[in-house]
Amino acid sequence: MNDLLWGQGVAHSILLLAVVIALGVQLGKIKIFGISLGVTWVLFVGILLGHFGFRMDPEVLHFVKEFGLILFVFAVGMQVGPGFFSSFKQGGITLNLLACSIVLLGAVVTVAIHFITGTPMATMVGVMSGAVTNTPGLGAAQQAFHDLFGQGDETIALGYAVAYPLGVVGIILSMLLIRYIFRVNLNKENEQLIEGEHQNEREATPISLVVKNPAIFGKRIAELCELLKHREFVISRIMYNDTHRVEIASADTVLHADDRIFVITTEQDAETIRTFVGEAIEMDRKQWIPADSQLISRRILMTKSELNGKRLGDLQLRRIHGINITRLHRAGVDLVASGALTLQVGDRLTVVGSEPAVTKVEEILGNSVKRLNEPNLITIFVGIALGVLLGSIPFVFPGIPQPVKLGLAGGPLIVAILISRFGYRYKLVTYTTQSAALMLREVGIALFLACVGIGAGDGFIDTILNKGGFAWIAYGFAITTIPLLIVGAIGRYGFKLNYFILIGLMAGSMTDPPALAYSNATAGNDAPAVSYATVYPITMFLRVLTAQLLILLFYA
Repeated sequence: MNDLLWGQGVAHSILLLAVVIALGVQLGKIKIFGISLGVTWVLFVGILLGHFGFRMDPEVLHFVKEFGLILFVFAVGMQVGPGFFSSFKQGGITLNLLACSIVLLGAVVTVAIHFITGTPMATMVGVMSGAVTNTPGLGAAQQAFHDLFGQGDETIALGYAVAYPLGVVGIILSMLLIRYIFRVNLNKENEQLIEGEHQNEREATPISLVVKNPAIFGKRIAELCELLKHREFVISRIMYNDTHRVEIASADTVLHADDRIFVITTEQDAETIRTFVGEAIEMDRKQWIPADSQLISRRILMTKSELNGKRLGDLQLRRIHGINITRLHRAGVDLVASGALTLQVGDRLTVVGSEPAVTKVEEILGNSVKRLNEPNLITIFVGIALGVLLGSIPFVFPGIPQPVKLGLAGGPLIVAILISRFGYRYKLVTYTTQSAALMLREVGIALFLACVGIGAGDGFIDTILNKGGFAWIAYGFAITTIPLLIVGAIGRYGFKLNYFILIGLMAGSMTDPPALAYSNATAGNDAPAVSYATVYPITMFLRVLTAQLLILLFYA
């Protein structure tokens, strides 16, 4: 029992981590004034047990901490990757500029405190890294100092440990202050977010049209598609004017005056198609499926990995089986099922046709929920391996004696985003069930915080009481809150950012997973995670670069 509680073995390490995480998660359910710090409590429990003498082997501690961080950021990257690149078109440049401003202001506040108080810059860089909860920045500063002097400076790590807890709290307090200063109504913010999603120009929109343009009388649908080849649309069904009979539209279907067609298109192209064809009319969806018809509409899951990355048009399902695929549902959005659209495992396709034909298409596409539930471990570990490689590449800048690296957080995150968006091109199945993704993410962040807390517990109280720790806490709180409140106010007042997007930006600019967890819980949607991932890569790079630069500029 003595070895199990106070030793350095594997059993001791696992037991200690399990107790810290279990207690921290349970305490995270407690709300004070309606606010819960959630998984952040794992950090505080780790500090408490570390203070009372519970230790882990340093190498084991370091490994588990870094591996937990890798799991967390990789899961976040896979979650937000599909919407990451589109976010640049919807204000992503603005978000990154605001995040860079937070990093720059944090460095300015750090330098100002150094000159005003005379605190050594090495200590201040440690405080800054803790205040912005950036572990890679801490490692970069320690490495740069060691390369210059051949030995380390323990005040870098102590400053980090002292500032880190209040850094997490300071980020969340800044979010709450912005919320109350600008009187944010969370329900209204959510409604605005939903309206913005509905205004997605590429999202599928159904319209019913009457053929009125004489230029297309007697033409086949294939000819109409050629005339409008630069527009995204699918003609699903046709109701003939003379017989009022409804059929599935095929490439050879001939259009006549006053025929009615059911079209799936985008918001962007709807007006052009309406103007070219004739006029829009209101028709109930049930009118497109008459009582004597054998047409059915079914949503089918694409679960066959061999079809991953293939274009929808290459399958020729419409020509061979006489069906129409009108929509493709992916990542919460309905897209127009054009022939050029690339299929990915997990897509849901809306198929219209006779029951035998739809059943045949179902066999081709898979439609196996069981297959989707199988974890795609190859993609996960290939991505982690590539992320570690990318994070280890040194980037050399003129005038800076030491190379800069993205680290074990930045590399896996960037690779996860790229894989989730482009992995299908290389036959990588990127689909992961929501429960599996959440498990990966939560296990990662819990391991990371537990290790940071246990490592910071030793000497934590002594530093606060006897080595100027209270002043360091105040410095760290200033470094945390001043940039966040300034840029947060600019983002809300000047750029009219949605509050959920803004708090994700604030968490990402601080590279702070607990703040992201709090933001996600507050929002109840993925908006904070998307803005977090939008600014995280460049912010992580700048955090690491800033920590190294301050050491090199003041000591080199």
